[in-house]
Amino acid sequence: MQPEVQTMFSRKNQAEKTAEEAWEHLQGAWSTAGDSAGRAAGRAGRKSRKLAGQAGDRVTYVTDEAWARANAAASALAGRRARRPWGLIVAVGLVGIAAGWVAASTARAALERQAENEEIELAETAVVVTPVPDER
Repeated sequence: MQPEVQTMFSRKNQAEKTAEEAWEHLQGAWSTAGDSAGRAAGRAGRKSRKLAGQAGDRVTYVTDEAWARANAAASALAGRRARRPWGLIVAVGLVGIAAGWVAASTARAALERQAENEEIELAETAVVVTPVPDER
């Protein structure tokens, strides 16, 4: 076989291997999430209602996490890229703007205080010279 053809087949085999591994990880994540949710619910059934509420929250969290990971894995297998977290990007941008404004305001106030202190120091150390009137 020509080297180009071998490379093409090895790439295809590598892609198939990667897809199979991803599928196995996806199945593992689903079963782990289900087992974890079942255990959490079972433990809560043996304890008080308060713990049942906490377990319910944990089950919801685990289920949501499993769904998110499964969807991400399915999207990756389908060749789709992950979405950009625009909300997080905007929030970080706003925090950056606020921090910059605070830093600029603080620096401006410090410079104004320094200028005032220098002006006061000059006024305190100034020598007043009065001219002597001519007596002609």
